[in-house]
Amino acid sequence: MASWLGGLGSGLGQSLGQVGGSLSSLTGQLSSFTKDILLEGAEEVGDAATELHVSNSRLREIESINAAQKSENERLKKICSDLEEKHEAAELQVKQLSIEYRNQLQQKEVEISHLKARQNALQEQLQKVQTAAQSSQSAAGLQPATTSASFVPVVRHSSGFEGDDMDFGDLIWSQQEINRLSNQVSRLESEVDHWKQIAQSSKVQGTSVAEQSEICKLQNTIKELKQNLSQEIDDHQHELSVLQDAHRQKLIEITRRHREELSEYEERIEELENQLQQDGVSTDAVDDSKISEQKKGAQNLEGGKAEDLQIIKDLEDEIRRLNQKLSSAKEENKILLKDQELLKVEKIQITQEYESLKSDFSVLQSSVTEQDALLKEQEKKFQSKTMLPEDVIRLQQALLEAEKEIARLSSLNQADSFTHTGKDIQAFTQDLQVLKEENVKLKKEKEGLEKELLHAQHENKNILSTYSEDQNSELNQLRQDLERKEHELNESIAERETLVAELEELDKQNQEATQHVITLKEQLSKQHTQGDSITKQLQIDIDLERKKVAKLEMEKMEAIKELDSQKEKLSQCSYALNDLHISKQQLQNTIKDLQEQLKKSQDCNLQNKKEIKELQQRLKEKEEDLSVSLSKLTEKSNQEANYSCQDLILKEREVEIAKLQNNILENKQRNEDLEKSLSDLKIENGKLVTAFEEIKQELNDAISEKNKVYLEKDTVVEALKMEKKHLETELNQTEKRLFEQAQKYEQTIQELSNARSMDTSALQLEHERLVKQNQEKDFKIAEFKRNMEQMEIDHQETKEMLTTSLGGQKQLTELIKEKEEFIEKFKNQALQVKQELEEYKKASKKQDVLKQNLEEKDKSLAIMKEENNHLKEEIERLKDQQSRSAPMVEPKTLDIIIELESEVTQLKVIKNNLEEEIEVLKKTIEDQNQKTVQLQQSLQEQRKQIDESKVQCEQMNVTHERLSLEKDEEIKNLQKTIEQIKTQLHKERQVIQTDSSDLFQVTKVQTLNGENGNEKHDLSKAEIERLVKGIKEREMEIKLLNEKNVSLSQQIDQLSKDEVGKLTRIIQEKDLEIQALNARVSSASYRQDVLCLQQQLQAYVMEREQVLAVLSEKTRENSQLKTEYHKIMDMVAAKEAALVRLQEENQKLSNRFENSSQDMFRETIQNLSRIIREKDIEIDALSQKCQTLLTVLQTSSTGTDSGSGGVNSNQFEELLQERDKLKQQVKKMEEWKQQVITTVQNMQHESAHLQEELHKLQAQISVESDSNSKLQVDYNGLIQSYEQNEKKLKSFSQELAQVQHTIGQLHNTKDLLLGKLDLVTPSVAMASIISQPPVIQSSAPEVLSDETKLLQKELEQLKKKLQEKDSTIRTLQENNQRLSDSVATTSEVERKGQEGTDSEIKQIKEKHDVLQKSLREKDILIKSKSDQLLSVSENLSNKENENELLKQAVTNLKERNLILEMDIRKLKEENEKIVASCREKETEFRALQETNMQFSMMLKEKEFESHSMKEKALTFEKLLKEKEQGKTGELNQLLNEVKSMQEKAVTFQQERDQVMVALKQKQMESSALQSEIQHLREKEQRLNQELERLRNHLLEMEDSYTREALAAEDREAKLRKKVSVLEEKLVSSSTAVENASHQASLQVESLQEQLNLVSKQRDETVLQLTISQDQVKQYALSLANLQMVLEQFQQEEKAMYSAELEKHQKQTAEWKKKAENLEEKVVSLQESLGEANAALDAASRLTEQLDVKEEQIEELKKEGEIRKEMLEDVQNKLMNLINSTEGKVDKLLMRNLFVGHFHTPKNKRPEVLRLMGSILGIKKEELDQLLSEEQRGVTRWVTGWLGGGTGSKSVPNTPLRPTHQNIFNSSFSELFVKFLETESCPSLPPPKLSVHDMKPLGAAGTGKAGSVPSSSQIQDSAVSGISRRPDANPFLAPRSAAVPLITPATSSGHLLMKPISDALPTFTPLPVSPDASAGAVLKDLLKQ
Repeated sequence: MASWLGGLGSGLGQSLGQVGGSLSSLTGQLSSFTKDILLEGAEEVGDAATELHVSNSRLREIESINAAQKSENERLKKICSDLEEKHEAAELQVKQLSIEYRNQLQQKEVEISHLKARQNALQEQLQKVQTAAQSSQSAAGLQPATTSASFVPVVRHSSGFEGDDMDFGDLIWSQQEINRLSNQVSRLESEVDHWKQIAQSSKVQGTSVAEQSEICKLQNTIKELKQNLSQEIDDHQHELSVLQDAHRQKLIEITRRHREELSEYEERIEELENQLQQDGVSTDAVDDSKISEQKKGAQNLEGGKAEDLQIIKDLEDEIRRLNQKLSSAKEENKILLKDQELLKVEKIQITQEYESLKSDFSVLQSSVTEQDALLKEQEKKFQSKTMLPEDVIRLQQALLEAEKEIARLSSLNQADSFTHTGKDIQAFTQDLQVLKEENVKLKKEKEGLEKELLHAQHENKNILSTYSEDQNSELNQLRQDLERKEHELNESIAERETLVAELEELDKQNQEATQHVITLKEQLSKQHTQGDSITKQLQIDIDLERKKVAKLEMEKMEAIKELDSQKEKLSQCSYALNDLHISKQQLQNTIKDLQEQLKKSQDCNLQNKKEIKELQQRLKEKEEDLSVSLSKLTEKSNQEANYSCQDLILKEREVEIAKLQNNILENKQRNEDLEKSLSDLKIENGKLVTAFEEIKQELNDAISEKNKVYLEKDTVVEALKMEKKHLETELNQTEKRLFEQAQKYEQTIQELSNARSMDTSALQLEHERLVKQNQEKDFKIAEFKRNMEQMEIDHQETKEMLTTSLGGQKQLTELIKEKEEFIEKFKNQALQVKQELEEYKKASKKQDVLKQNLEEKDKSLAIMKEENNHLKEEIERLKDQQSRSAPMVEPKTLDIIIELESEVTQLKVIKNNLEEEIEVLKKTIEDQNQKTVQLQQSLQEQRKQIDESKVQCEQMNVTHERLSLEKDEEIKNLQKTIEQIKTQLHKERQVIQTDSSDLFQVTKVQTLNGENGNEKHDLSKAEIERLVKGIKEREMEIKLLNEKNVSLSQQIDQLSKDEVGKLTRIIQEKDLEIQALNARVSSASYRQDVLCLQQQLQAYVMEREQVLAVLSEKTRENSQLKTEYHKIMDMVAAKEAALVRLQEENQKLSNRFENSSQDMFRETIQNLSRIIREKDIEIDALSQKCQTLLTVLQTSSTGTDSGSGGVNSNQFEELLQERDKLKQQVKKMEEWKQQVITTVQNMQHESAHLQEELHKLQAQISVESDSNSKLQVDYNGLIQSYEQNEKKLKSFSQELAQVQHTIGQLHNTKDLLLGKLDLVTPSVAMASIISQPPVIQSSAPEVLSDETKLLQKELEQLKKKLQEKDSTIRTLQENNQRLSDSVATTSEVERKGQEGTDSEIKQIKEKHDVLQKSLREKDILIKSKSDQLLSVSENLSNKENENELLKQAVTNLKERNLILEMDIRKLKEENEKIVASCREKETEFRALQETNMQFSMMLKEKEFESHSMKEKALTFEKLLKEKEQGKTGELNQLLNEVKSMQEKAVTFQQERDQVMVALKQKQMESSALQSEIQHLREKEQRLNQELERLRNHLLEMEDSYTREALAAEDREAKLRKKVSVLEEKLVSSSTAVENASHQASLQVESLQEQLNLVSKQRDETVLQLTISQDQVKQYALSLANLQMVLEQFQQEEKAMYSAELEKHQKQTAEWKKKAENLEEKVVSLQESLGEANAALDAASRLTEQLDVKEEQIEELKKEGEIRKEMLEDVQNKLMNLINSTEGKVDKLLMRNLFVGHFHTPKNKRPEVLRLMGSILGIKKEELDQLLSEEQRGVTRWVTGWLGGGTGSKSVPNTPLRPTHQNIFNSSFSELFVKFLETESCPSLPPPKLSVHDMKPLGAAGTGKAGSVPSSSQIQDSAVSGISRRPDANPFLAPRSAAVPLITPATSSGHLLMKPISDALPTFTPLPVSPDASAGAVLKDLLKQ
C-alpha cells in the first residue's frame, strides 16, 4: 500500500509540475505578446518592403505561438485525462482494499475469539496434566526432550525481472520456517510420547479413577498441541498473505513503469509526426544539394537499419526458442490474471488515446484544407519546385521504419522483462501493432492529401506563369522563405542526428538484451545445481517422514493400549450398572412386598365386611325371632292385660340390641385402624416411588456419562485415524514426487544422450543447455505444484480442525441444552406431581365429606322408615282392638286413634317433604359442582386464590349437608351472629380494597407526574427527585399497612375471645336441648316435634338462599381481586419501563462523563434502586400478609358456620401455635430490618460522594457551555466573514469586467492607430517617389502627439479608478473595525450569560443541599417506622416462604438486569468502535472529496483558459487574414464579439462560483442528513431490540398460559370422571333405597303388631342417636386434626425444599468462586511455567557453556603447567648465564658499536656517544665532560667503554642486514632505532584465549587489558626497568621481554622472572597507535 500510494503521489507531483511549467510558459508568452503589441505603436517603418517583412515575421511568430499553445492544450488535456483515470483507479483500489481489510479483520476477530476460548480450555487441561505428571513422576527423573532442528540450505531462484530475487528469498525463508515448525511438531510429538509413558507408569501404580483423569489430561494435551499446530498454520498463512501483498506491489510498480515507457514512446511519436508535418510544409524551397544530403543520410540509416534488423532477427529467434520452452510455466501461473485485467484497462486507455488521435487527425485535415487555400493564394504569386515531396515521403517511410524498430525493441525488452506475463504482453503488443498500423494508414492518407496538394501546385504553375509583375516584393518573400527553409533544414539535420543517437541507443539495448540472455543461461545452470541440492533435501525429508510413520505406528499401538484400558473401564461401568440393576430389583421386591401387604389388608377389610354382613343377617334373624315371640306374646296378652312380662322381654331385647351396637362400634374401630394402616402404606409407597425415580435419574446420569466417554473415545480414535490417513497421503505424495522426478531425470538423460549424438559441438552445447533449462523449469513447476498442494492440504487441515472444534463446541452446547431441558422437565414434573398430590388430597377430602353426608342421610332415612313402620303397626293394632272391642270402646280411645291417624298423615307429609328436600339438595350439589368447575376455569391465573376458594366451597358444602341433618333452633342465632361478622368483614375489606386501590392510583399518578416533570430537567436532578418521591411513597404505604395490621390483629384477638365465649354458651344450650328432647320423648307429644321440623325446614330454605348469595359475593370478590392483580401488573410493567428509561439515561450520562466519576455514580444509583426494590418487596410482603389475615378471618367465619364448638377450639389452638411461629419469624425480620438500616446509613455516606460528583459535573457542564458559546461566536464570525468575502468577490468581478472593458477600448484604439498608420504609409511612399522628404518627417510627429494625448487620457482614467479602489478599501477596513466592535460586545453579553448560569448552578446546589437535608429527615423517619414495624411484625411470619420465593424472583431479576447491562455495555463498545471507524471513513471520504473538488476546479479553470486562448487565437488568425485583405470593419466586429465572449466568460465564472457554493451547501446538508440517518438507524436498532425482547417475553407468557390451561383441562377431565363415579354411586344408592322401601312395605304388615313395643325401643334409639352424633363429631375433629397435620407437613416440606435450594445456590456460588480462583491460579501457574521453562532453557545453555568453559580451563591449566616448567627451565638457564657472564664483554656488540661510531658522520657522532652512555648508565655530566674532551681521541672513550661497563649480557648475534645502502647518509641513532623497531615486532603470535577466560577490565590487581598503553606508561616502564636493574638492559633483552605489553602494578623484577597469575593474561599483539610506537619511545629516551 505504501509503495502504491508513493507511486501515485509521485505521478501526481509530476503531472502538477508539468501543469505548472506549462502555465508559466503560457504566462510568459502572453506577457511578451502584450509587450510586443504595446511596442508596435512606437516602431517607425520606413519602406513598404520592410513593413511587409515585419508583418510576415509577426505572422510567423503568431503561428508558432498558436502551434505551441495548441500542443500545450493537447498535453494538458492528456494530463487531465490521465489524472482522472488514475484518480478513479485509486478510488476503486482503495475501496477494494478497504473491503478486503474489513473482511479480514472480521474473520481474524472471530478466529481470535475462538482461539482464545480454545487457549483457555487447553491451558486448564495442560495444568491438570502437568499436576498429574508431577504427582506420578515425583520419584522418576524427568527426561529432557531433545529437539532436533534440521536446517535446509538456502536456495536462490532467479527470474526475468528485477524484484524476483527478493520474492524467491521470501519463499526460501518460508520453507525454512516450515521446516522449523515441522521440527517443533516432531518435538511436541516426542513430548506427547513422554507424557503417555508417564501416564502408563501412573496407570500401573494408581487406581482406576486416577487412570481416567490422566487419560483425560493426555487427551487434553493432544488437543492443545493440535491447536498450537493450527495457530502456527494460521501464522504461516498470514505470512504468505504478506508475501503475496509484496508480490502484488512489485507487479503494480512494474506495470506503472511500463505505462510510463509507453507514454514516453507516444510522446516521441507525436513529436516526430509534428516534425514531419513541419517538414511537409517547409520543404518547398529547399535546394537540391540539401535534398541529396538528406537522401544520403536516409540511405545510411537504411543500411544501419538492415544490420540492426539482422541482429534483432537473431535475437528474436533465440527468444522464440526460450518462449516456446517457457510457455508451459506461463500457463500454470494463474496469479497473473490480475495483470491481464490491468492490461485490459491499459487497452481501454490505448483505445481512448487512439480515438483522441483520430480526432486530432480530423483537426489536422481541417488545418490541411486551410493550408491548401493558403497555398493556392501563394501559388498564384510564385512557383515552387516539384522534387521535394518524394524525398519527404521517403524520409517519412524511413521514420516509420525506425518507429517500427523501436516498437519491436520495446516489445522484445518487454518480453525479456515480463517472462511470467508473456501471453498477456504479446496480446498487448499485438494491440499496439494494430494501433500503429492504423497510424500508418492515417499517415498514408495524409501523404495522399499532400500528393493532391502537389497536383494542385502543378495545375497552378500554368496559371502562375502569366503573373510576373510584382517581382521585387515576391523576391523579398522568396528570400524570407529561403531563410526559413534553411532554418527548417537545420532542424531536420538536428533531427537526423537525434535519430542516429536513438539508433545507437537501440544498439546498446540490443547488446543489453544479449547480455541478459547470457545471464539467464548462467542462472539456469545455477538453478540446475540447486535442483540437485533440492533432490538431496527431498531424500532427507523422505527419511524423516519414514521416521515419523514409525513414530505414528508406535502411537497407534499406544492408542490401542489406551482403548483396551478404556474397555476395562467400560466393563467396570457395566459392573456398576449391574449393581444398580440389582438394587433396582431389590427395591421392586420391596414394592412387591408392600403390595402384598396391601392385598392382605384389603383381604382383611373384605373379611371384616363379610363379618358385618353375617352380623346383619343374625340381626335380621333375631328380629324375626322377636317378631315370632311378639306374636306369641300378643296372643297371650289378648286375654291378659299384664304388661309386666312384656316389659321384661323388652328389656332383654334392649340388652341384646346394646350388645349388637357395641359389636358394630368395635367393627367400626377396626375399619378405622385398617384405613389408617392403608394411609401409612400409601405414604410409604409414595416414598418408595420417589426413591425409585431418584435411582432412575442416577441410572440416566450414569448412562449419559458412559455415552460421553464413548463419544470422547470415538473422537480420539477418529482423530488418530485422520492423522494416520494424512500421513499416508503425505507418504504417497512424496513417493509420487520421487517417481516423477526419477522419470524426469531419465527423460533428461535420454535427451542429453540424443543431443550428444548430434554432429556439431555448438548445437550440442545449446541443446544441452536448453534441455537443462527445460528440466529445471519442470522441477520448478513441480515444486510450485507441491507448494500449492501443501497449501491446500494445510488449508483443508485448518478447515477440518475448525469444523471439528466447532462440532465439539456444538456437541457440548447441545449437551448443555439437553441437560437444561432435562432439569426443566424434571422441575415441571415435580411441580405437576405436587399439584396432582394436592388435587388428590382435596378430592379425597371431598369424597370423605360426601360419604359422611350420604351415611348420615341413609341413617336418617332408615330411622324415619322404622318410625313409620312402628306407627303403621300401632295403627293396625289399634284398628284390630277397635274391631274386636267395639262395644267396649270409650270416647277416649277414639280420640287417641284420631290423633294417631292425624299424626300418621302428618308424618307422611313430613316424609314426602323430606324426600323432596333430598332431591333438591342433590340438585344443589350438582349445581355447586358445576359452579366449582366454572370457578376453577375462571381462577386458573391465580393458583393460590383458587386453592382458597376451593377450601371455602368445600366448607360451604359441608355446612349445607350438616345443616340438612341438624335439627336445632339455636343454630339460627349462631348464623345471625356469623352473618353480622361477615357483613362487618366485607365492609372492612371493601375499605381496605378502596384504600389500596387509591394508594396504587396515587403512586401511579405521582410516579407518572414525576417522570413527566423530571424529563424536562437535568438527568441527575430528575433521578434524585424520583428517588426521594419513591422513598416517600414507600414510607406512606408502610404506615398504612402497619395501621391495618394493628387493626386486624386486634380484630383477631377480639374474635378469638368472643368465639370462645360463644362456644361455651352453645355447649350449655346443647345440654339443655338434650334434656328437653329427653323430656319430649318421655311425653308423647308429637305435634310439637312436627311443628319444630316444619320451622327447621323453612329455616333451611332461608339458609340455602343466604349461602347462594354468599357464593355470588365470593365470585364478585374474586373478579375484583383479578382486576386489582391486572392493575398491579400494569404498575409493575410501567415501573419496569421507567427503570429501562432510567438505565438508558444513566448510560448516556456515563458516556458523557469521565471514567473517574462513572463508577461512583453507578454505585450510588444501584444502591438507591436496591433500597427502592427492598421497599417494594416489603410493601408486597405486607400486602400479601394483609390478604392472608383476611383469608384467615374468612376461614374462621366459615368455620363457625361449618362446625360445632370443638372444631373452632382446635382451629384457635392452631392459630395460637402459628402466632408463636410468627413471633419467631418476626425476630428474623427485625434482624433484616437492622441490616436495611445499615444500608441506609451507607447510602448517606454515598450521597456525600454524589454531591462531590455533582459539583464536578456542574463544573464540566459550565466549561462545555463556555466552549459552546465560543464556538458559536467563532461560527457567526466565520459566516459574516464569508458573506463579506462573497461581496468583495462580486465587487472584484465587477471591477474585472470594467478592466476588461478598458482593455477592449485600448485594443480599439490600437486598431485605430494601426489603421491610421496603414493609411499614412502609402502617402509617405508616394511622397518619396515625388521626392518630398520633409513632409514625411512632419507627419510622423503629429501622429505621435495624437497618440500621447490618448495615452495621457487613459492614464488619468486609470488614476481615477485607483482612487476609487482606495476609497473602497478604506470602507472595507471601517466595516472590519465595526465587526470587531460587535464581536467584543457579543463576547461581553456571553460573559454576562455565563454569570447568570453560574448563579443558576448555585441555586441548584442549594436545592441539592435542601434535598439532602430532607433525605436525612426521611432516614430518621424510617428509623422511627422501623421501631413501629417491630411491634407490628409479630403477626406477619406466616408468609416467609412467599418472601423467599420473592427474593428468588428478585435475584433472578437482578441477574437479568446484570446480563442486560453487560449486553448494553458490549453494544456500547461496539457502537463506539463503529462510530470511530465511521469518523475515520468520513474523514477519508472528505479528504478524497476535497482532492476531487480541487482537481475538478483545476480542470475547469484549465479548460476555461484553453477555451479562451483558442478563441483568442482564432480571432487573431481572422484579424491577420483580414489585415492581408485590408478589411478593418470586420476586425471591429470581431473585437466586439471577443468582448461579448469575455463578458459571457465572466458570467460563466460567476455562475460556476455560485454552483460551487451551492454544491458545498448541498454536501453539508447531505452530511447532516447522513448523520441524522445514522441516528435514526441506531434508534431503529434499539427499538427492534426492545421489540424482540417484548416478543420473547410475550411468547414466554403465552407458553406459561397454555401450560396452565392444559393443566386446568386435565383437572376438569379428572373432576368430570369423579362426578360420573359419584353419579353412579348415587344411582346404586337410589336402587338400594328402592329395594329397602320394597322390603319395608313387605315388613309393614308384620311390624304393625310390634308398634307398642318398638315405641319404647325408639326412645332408646334416640339416646343412641345422640351418642352416635357425638362420635361423628369426634371423628370430624380427628379428620380436621389430620388435615392440619398434613398442611403442616407440606409447609415443612416447602421450607426444607427452600432451605435446600438456598444451600445449593450457596454451594454453586462457592464453587464458582473456587473455579474463578482456580482459573486465576491456572493463569499464574502458566506464567510461572513459562518463566520456569525459559529459566530451564537458560540453565541448559549455561550448563553447556560451563562445560565448554571447564574444558577450556582444564586445557589452559595444562598449558600453564607446561609454561611454568618452561619458565623454570628458562630461569635456571638465565641464572646460569648471569653467573657465567658477569664481568664479561660481548665482543660482537662492542665491535658493532665501535664500527657504527666511525661509520656515522662527524656531526652526529656525539648523539651516538650519548646513546652509548645512556645504555651503559653514564650520567649526563660525565658524558658532557667526556664530549668536551674530544680532542683527546677515541682511544680514551673506548678504554672507558671497555673498562667502565659493569657487566653485559650475551645476546644472540643480530648482524647488520646487507640491504642497508644509506648507511653513510643516516645517523647511527636512526639506524639503531630502526633495528630495535624491526626486532620489537614479534614473528609468531602468542596463543589465543577465549573472551570468557579473561577477567573483567575493572578487576583489582590488573591493568586495563583492552586499552592500549600510552607513551607515558611505556616510558615509565622503561625507566623503571633501567633504574631497578642496571644489569638487565631492556633494549638488548629477548623479544618477548624487550617491550612488555602490560605494565605490572607492583613488580620489582622483570615479567619473565615472575610466575604467571590471573592478573597477567597473554594476548594477541595489540594494535599500538603510531604515537605509542617503539620509535617514539626511543626518541623520548634520546631527548632525555
